[in-house]
Amino acid sequence: MLIGELSRRTGVRAHLLRYYEAQGLLRPARAGSGYREYGEDAVLTVVQIRRLLDAGLSTREIELILPCATGSAPDLEPCTDLLDTLRARLRDLDERIDTLDRSRQELRGHIAAAEERRPTAAHPACPPAEPGRAHHPHAQPASPRRPATLTGSSGSRVSISRYDRTNQEDRLN
Repeated sequence: MLIGELSRRTGVRAHLLRYYEAQGLLRPARAGSGYREYGEDAVLTVVQIRRLLDAGLSTREIELILPCATGSAPDLEPCTDLLDTLRARLRDLDERIDTLDRSRQELRGHIAAAEERRPTAAHPACPPAEPGRAHHPHAQPASPRRPATLTGSSGSRVSISRYDRTNQEDRLN
């Protein structure tokens, strides 16, 4: 099947399929005309790639894991390298979650302290609130191209983007 058919059958855009090929995750044959030709097994491979991306794995990690994957879940054979890779990713996620939890606690503390100090008259350093504006006038929210960076009390930094899940394939950890 050609790339367009694989795209239709998996719901994954052709440019991502080409990206997966560039990352070594898909290996299509080439027709005499140069077109990519995918076997039936490519549908299952793409489903496995998407599910592993949804689990937070990078394409580098998926490249190591795919040979151990069977079925659409995918079911993974418990080889040592695979388990080491998955455990390392889990540790990384746990560390990021801990950093986010500390950041949330710090932020709640700042909010509580600021609310306790609510002045009865406007403080000269605080500009009047604009209707519908709930953030500091100099704050810059995260964007798809520039994620927000949070720094926890320990000094560790975590980049956050609401687009992280859909753009995982662009991050090569």
